[in-house]
Amino acid sequence: MIVDVHGHTVAPAEMYEYQAKLFARRSPFRGPKISDDQLEAKLAGHLALLDSGQIDVQFISPRPYTMMHSLFGADVVRSWTTYVNDIIHRQVGLHPDRFRGVAGLPQFRVTDLGPAIAELERTVTDLGFVGCLLNPDPCEGDGTSVPGLGDRYWYPLYEKLCELDVPALIHSASCSSPRESYSLHFINEESIAVLGLVNSQVFDDFPTLKVVVAHGGGAIPYQLGRFRAGGLKSGQVDFTVRLRRLWFDTVLYSADGLELLFKVVGPDRCLFGTEAPGTGAAVDPATGLSLDDLKPVIDGLSTITDDDRRLIFEENARAVYGRAFS
Repeated sequence: MIVDVHGHTVAPAEMYEYQAKLFARRSPFRGPKISDDQLEAKLAGHLALLDSGQIDVQFISPRPYTMMHSLFGADVVRSWTTYVNDIIHRQVGLHPDRFRGVAGLPQFRVTDLGPAIAELERTVTDLGFVGCLLNPDPCEGDGTSVPGLGDRYWYPLYEKLCELDVPALIHSASCSSPRESYSLHFINEESIAVLGLVNSQVFDDFPTLKVVVAHGGGAIPYQLGRFRAGGLKSGQVDFTVRLRRLWFDTVLYSADGLELLFKVVGPDRCLFGTEAPGTGAAVDPATGLSLDDLKPVIDGLSTITDDDRRLIFEENARAVYGRAFS
């Protein structure tokens, strides 16, 4: 089985029209009814893409750049997030053999995490979701100081994740900074998130916490030597050891990047992900294949074994996302 742990919803235009109206009104109101036929019309292309990529099961979540964590009042963010999560729940229900739900959380700037924790519990307990997205910068790059993921601000959420036994996928949302695109913001925030976690007491305080870092850990594997040097100078446990408290997906879109990720953190800490359809849906002129068609890329690496591939494609996902296969 090929399990893709990093996908996002593909939804009808009516869902995004609702978002636009929320943007205009700046106050919550009930979202439109979308029929199963409308959902299926959008899912047809999505399923065809999974088939072409040899993907058996994909975990789908809200599209991060649409999550509006910094832009409106908390009630508006919560209305939008619950609406999208409910759409995902229906998509999973239409194709339970192909999809699993991953929740968006109604994070709103640096405010109380109570609504996010309540939505996590609702989606996991009532809707059968198998994990959530965690945005390390809900202020979306506007310059506001945000507590790092090692800060106790996040502890109530970590406690609930452990209680429910579901992982968080670290994934930034949109970006308001004129100095970054949202794709660059993803990478920067994932890098900051890794350092905030492995340089903290989080995994001592929450030894069963499971965290997956999107996009191969941002810049961390490439800059490993610098972070190792700093840790060794200060007498810390080797950075490479601390790094293996985390899990990493394979949304990198290059053979060289994937090979380095597997070498640095080990295939036993990596989960297959494509984010398809998404940023990687561009044809590589050198191969004629879409950049997010990652299974043949991983199959073609000579530096990993067939046992490694079984871990990456399926077994690690089963270990981390236990609810997805129960």
